[in-house]
Amino acid sequence: MESSIAQAIRQIPHGQFLLTAAYDGRRTGVLVEWVQQCATNPPMVMIAIVKGSPIAPLIRDSRVFALCQISANDKLLARKFATTPAQGDDPFFSIRTTTAPSGSPIVQRAAAFLDCELIRHVDLESDCGLYVGMVRHGGVLNGHSE
Repeated sequence: MESSIAQAIRQIPHGQFLLTAAYDGRRTGVLVEWVQQCATNPPMVMIAIVKGSPIAPLIRDSRVFALCQISANDKLLARKFATTPAQGDDPFFSIRTTTAPSGSPIVQRAAAFLDCELIRHVDLESDCGLYVGMVRHGGVLNGHSE
């Protein structure tokens, strides 16, 4: 039987997002589920990222990241970003992207994107860390996920 805590937590809205970052000629992305708006003036979002993720050093060094909202049915992106790319490989190879003002990749298949400046990183005593970003740019895209 499922605990009442687990049932309550499952009620929190969530979706599928591709978190991206680039720095010093390298770029990568990671699928994340835990994204939440945490302020309106200025607009801010917070994201939970599994510790040890290869995107963490790129965000730390560049101090920016982008968040692409993708369809839960997008099997291409789910497959492409389900595993950590090999050292030196570009996971965006063969995927149509543009570059956000921050330099982070934006996948054209996304429904929307937010381009953020890192405001805070909180190291939690858990399997994830929190990253808070101030939204600098964003938009709704006409991309589609198949």
